[in-house]
Amino acid sequence: MKFGLAGAGVMGRNHARVISKLERADLVAVYDADFKRAKAVAKEFGAEPVKTLDELAQLTEAVSVAVPTDAHLKVGGELMKRGVHILMEKPIAGTLEDARELVNIAEREDKILAVGHIERFNPVMKALEKQVGYPRFIEAQRLSPFPKRSLDVGVVLDLMIHDIEIILHLVGAPVISVDAVGIPVITKHEDIANARLRFENGAVANITASRISSEKLREIRVFQGDAYLSLDYQNQEGHIVKKGLLGLDKKKVPVEKGEPLYLELASFANAVREKRQPEVTGQNGLEALRLALQITDQIKRDNDKFGAK
Repeated sequence: MKFGLAGAGVMGRNHARVISKLERADLVAVYDADFKRAKAVAKEFGAEPVKTLDELAQLTEAVSVAVPTDAHLKVGGELMKRGVHILMEKPIAGTLEDARELVNIAEREDKILAVGHIERFNPVMKALEKQVGYPRFIEAQRLSPFPKRSLDVGVVLDLMIHDIEIILHLVGAPVISVDAVGIPVITKHEDIANARLRFENGAVANITASRISSEKLREIRVFQGDAYLSLDYQNQEGHIVKKGLLGLDKKKVPVEKGEPLYLELASFANAVREKRQPEVTGQNGLEALRLALQITDQIKRDNDKFGAK
């Protein structure tokens, strides 16, 4: 498969590294608005730098799009119109209007639009999907030191959206209420946030995300009627606690470790080859964005009302 890359920044270079390792796939072209950056990444991974999206589309069958969020529609839309399948880095877009348009273009052009919600490909997800049947309460924490990227969005669209998409996937029911709080500390956007979600089927989720933490933490805990499951995305390990005859039984969850980005790109490549829906569709990305924006809108309204700066 002839693979391309749109966006040769930090994340894009990481995609190039992984694409170059995929079986039955070659990274053949790299595009970036900064041609010098495109040339550097292309040279590193044995690809051709190109100056236009049209050149990129002519050389490729599938493209990883890792450009800034506000350019997702322009870049992804143009590539699909030119016959290319795309994997769009999360979030799918910066606005619902852009996200809907991307989904519409994919349907109209009969092109695969996958969204890079990478934690869906973390090996711990297999354990979650095998063990969780009817989650009643979910608690997710995602903390990181201050980053040098994704500063055009707040922590909800940067980090929390990972857990939003996973929780929507696990619960499988509409959200009926949202209670959120977030504070801008370093940037003009919220840098720490918490959201409590209530679902139509009675499930409740509590999500915390911070990009001003002194430690890095990515964990999810799922409670259901017969068990409690705790998983660590970062270390790809976890345990399950079940009620036994003599009390609580705690067992380690078997996890076959692997690099989530490699698994994500390999899954996308297979979806293109087999002409099937990707694991995380454009519609999945749209729904995650819809809820993330509902959370950020509530945070902004409250901060405007109560004077947070």
